[in-house]
This record gives sequence, C-alpha cells and structure tokens, in this order.
Amino acid sequence: MDKQFANCNDATFIDALLAKAQSLGFTHVSSQSPDPLDVKAGYEAWLAKGYHGTMDYMEKHGDLRFEPGRLMDNTQSILTFRLPYYHNNEEAMITLKQDQQAYIARYALGRDYHNVIRKRLTKLGEWIREHFPDVEFRAFTDSAPIMERELAERSGLGFSGKNTLIIDREKGSYFFLGELFITLPIVIPSEPVDKHCGRCTKCIQKCPTGAIVEPHVVDARRCISYLTIEHYGEIDEELRPLMGNRIFGCDDCQLFCPWNRFANHEILEDFTPRHSLNNISLLDLLKWNEATFLKKTEGMPIRRIGHARFIRNITVALGNADYNPEIIGALQDLETDEEFLKNHIQWAIDQQINKK
Repeated sequence: MDKQFANCNDATFIDALLAKAQSLGFTHVSSQSPDPLDVKAGYEAWLAKGYHGTMDYMEKHGDLRFEPGRLMDNTQSILTFRLPYYHNNEEAMITLKQDQQAYIARYALGRDYHNVIRKRLTKLGEWIREHFPDVEFRAFTDSAPIMERELAERSGLGFSGKNTLIIDREKGSYFFLGELFITLPIVIPSEPVDKHCGRCTKCIQKCPTGAIVEPHVVDARRCISYLTIEHYGEIDEELRPLMGNRIFGCDDCQLFCPWNRFANHEILEDFTPRHSLNNISLLDLLKWNEATFLKKTEGMPIRRIGHARFIRNITVALGNADYNPEIIGALQDLETDEEFLKNHIQWAIDQQINKK
C-alpha cells in the first residue's frame, strides 16, 4: 500500500480519487454498496406486460440483476460515474422541424460511449491499483445485467425522472452512466436525491409515439429508440408516421424537459459530432452503400444496427417528409435483397405519391 494514504477512505485518497476521475472527464462520482436492489417486483411487472418488446436479454440472468455484488467476486463497493455527452437543444429543435434532414440522438453523434467510458474507468482502476496493489476491479457501462439507473439514483447521481432517465437539477440528463466494481470498501459520502419532476408531465406529453405510458414507465415497443435501434424487421405501419425524421434514437423526452433548459457541460472531443451527422440530409445518407456506412460509422454507436436497418430508418423518415420528386426517384433507385426493406421502400414511395 502506498504510504501516502492510510487507507482507501483516507480523506487525501478520496480527494485524489475525485481529482483523477475529473481529469478523465467524469463530472460526478459517488459510491454505493453492492447490497441487493429492491426493484425486482417492479422490473418483473414491467416484463410481464411485454414492455421490453423483443429485447429477450432483459429476461435473462435471473436475480443477478438485483444482486450487483455477484457480478464480481469480493466486490466491496461500486463507484458510480456520470460522463456528459454532446447536446444542443436549439440545434436539435431546428433539425426536427426540417423534415428532409436526419435526426440522430445526440449521444450517438460521436464515438461509441461503451469504448470511451470503459477505457477511462479502466485507467481509473489502474490508478487505484498503483496505491493498493492487491485491488481487483471491473468497469461497466450499459454492458452487463446491472440496474444502472437504480444504482445511480441510490448513490446520489440524480433522481429518476418520469421519462425513466436520471436527472440532475443543474446538469439535466445529457450524460452517460458508468460503474467501477472494486474490492475496496470505498465510501464517497452521498445521499439519494429527492425527485423533482413535481406535476410536470412534458416528457409524457411530448413523446411522439406515446411510449411513456405512465410516469416512470416506458413501453419500449412504442419507443422510437427501440424501433430504430433494437427492433429488427418491419416497423409497424401505425407507428411510422409518428417517427418523423428520427433515424437513430430519439431525444424528445429530454429536449422538452425543463431541467435540460439551461444544462451545460464541457464535452469530451470523443463525443463531438462526426461527418456532420448533426446537420445532414436524409437523401445524402440514403446514398451510403454498405461499405461507406461501415467506414463512416466505425467506432460509433450507429454501426450496431447495420446498413439494412440504417436504410430502413431513412426510408421511414423520407416517407414522412413533405413531397419531393427527388425523394421518389432516390427510393425507386434503391436495390436490396432484404424483403422487409423492400416493403419499407414501397411504403415510403406510396407516402410521397399520396402527398403529391
């Protein structure tokens, strides 16, 4: 053990730990015990209603989700983190009103957050190990059966909004969550934050598809993020017109949240928009063949949906755009062997023709 620190809860060590985390871009750090989470009943009720759609992985792993300490042997504490990502509400609102521009969720415009956060948390873990050589740790972010938002709320990183996202009264909700499971009993004093949504229901009212079926409950089957990212095959025709120009994810429940009105962060360069994807036309994106798609989206979250679903989402958006003969021509020129994609192309052409 480094003589500089008496133990892992020495005030000088905690201060150094927080400073190191801040140097890695983390804006809020807290800690939590690996004790079981009292959320099993609510989670299983949500599953029973089928609100998880085709995300079968959410049914797996049994009680492991509710007993985080089982994810790593000898876990004595869980460090929880926030890392902000790019956002610009004014820019986002303008893009949503331009129906021939593509709207991509703000978190997905830059590098894949999984890689960014894990690397930074691993660096932090290695820094801790320099002072406590026998320590073991594992870094996570949206990558294991962890109830991340519950851990974040319990450790004081924010409160759970009616849109189910973690919200900070000063910094809003445009941030990622990460966890470092560690074999040290580190305690960073914090208290759970009281919920501050009050009577506000803007996120519920503004959800384009009505996916927030009641406060704190989302039916993923109607959520645009689910439809454009998690869902394979055809998108329900009833929902397509409600998706507007959103081709990868959706931010509406954050865009209209009062707590995001004045939120401001210093954003890591990793998360700044690439390839002008925060201001690019649907027709330009439609021209991306698979090779171009793979090259342009290398190291980005968008790549996970593959080229076929990428084009599927664009055709829906083009079907929702105002009439433009150029759109019809571009759709008619598309070639694909994917049957589900053929159906979406024809639907979009029909929508355009009906607006003529």
